[in-house]
Amino acid sequence: MSPNYRAVIFDLDGTLLDTIEDIAGATNRVLEARGLAPFSVEETKLLVGDGIEEMVRRTFALRGFVTLSDADVAGVVTDYRREYQSCWRSHSRPYPGVPELLAEIGRRGVKTAVLSNKSHTFTTLMTAELLAGFRFDSVHGALPGVPLKPDPAPALSIAGELGVEPAACIFLGDTGVDMNTARAAGMFPVGALWGFRTAEELRESGAAALIASPLDLLECF
Repeated sequence: MSPNYRAVIFDLDGTLLDTIEDIAGATNRVLEARGLAPFSVEETKLLVGDGIEEMVRRTFALRGFVTLSDADVAGVVTDYRREYQSCWRSHSRPYPGVPELLAEIGRRGVKTAVLSNKSHTFTTLMTAELLAGFRFDSVHGALPGVPLKPDPAPALSIAGELGVEPAACIFLGDTGVDMNTARAAGMFPVGALWGFRTAEELRESGAAALIASPLDLLECF
């Protein structure tokens, strides 16, 4: 293992887990209940990444509701979480190569963590159930009062938990939000090309490396 990198912080959706079909399904049921047109899976990939409240605002803006009150957003979020609770197991699964990557870096003694803008409840539940058998040293989703990515505070907090300097952490994610988080935290930003966003977005957001499959991350060690 390279002496420079002793930990990996993973994004969840679009990085470890392919969750987009279930996210789109829950989102579209919420929209259709309000008489609004659904989004395709590919369109949904551009709506996610900044937390559920921002996804709601972005989604409804594209359907003609440019401004929503906080109460309106809260109501939609409640409905979305109910729908997502009923379907998140339907199609979501680890990306090919992810189990093998986690097994190998575990054998190498690399510390691992998950940092997601998905709610903490779903982040911990899905990590435990869909990545069962793999131990993460820290798992963090969105919590009230805690800033979301790209604010570097939660990433830096995780580095502290792991006892690893930020410069010794790789941050692997599939969006510009993840790359901006890594850069702001002084971590090594690696873009996952199998996820929800484009290579161009990852490069423009400061990815120091782009990898085409999960096992390619091993070249960083």
